[in-house]
Amino acid sequence: EVQLVESGGGLVQAGGSLRLSCAASGFTFDDYAIGWFRQAPGKEREGVSCISSDGSTYYGDSVKGRFTISSDNAKNTVYLQMNRLKPEDTAVYYCAAGSGGLTIWNYRLWGQGTQVTVSS
Repeated sequence: EVQLVESGGGLVQAGGSLRLSCAASGFTFDDYAIGWFRQAPGKEREGVSCISSDGSTYYGDSVKGRFTISSDNAKNTVYLQMNRLKPEDTAVYYCAAGSGGLTIWNYRLWGQGTQVTVSS
C-alpha cells in the first residue's frame, strides 16, 4: 500500500522540542521530495519544510533556524526536528510526497497528520 504515516506529535511547552517522523511505504522513496506542511484551525495549510531527492532542504520563513528536516533513506523516513517551539507552531502537521517546494499543489500523496500543541 502506498502511504505516508506521521508520528511524534504531542503537547509541549513553549521553548521545548519535538521530532516528527514521516514513514513512507509502497513507493520508491528516493524519487520524490518530501514536504512538511501544517494547518492551524481556521487557517490555510502552509509549507514548513521540504527535502528534495538530491538532499536539498528548504524552510518556511517562520521556522528557519528552529526546525531541521532530515532523511534516512535506508528507513524510508523523513524527520522534522522542531526546536524552540512557539504557541503559534500549534497545528496539525502533515507530510507529503511530490515534486518539491513548499506549495501544496506540488504534492499528491499525503499522510493523515499529527497534532502538535505548544502551550504558553
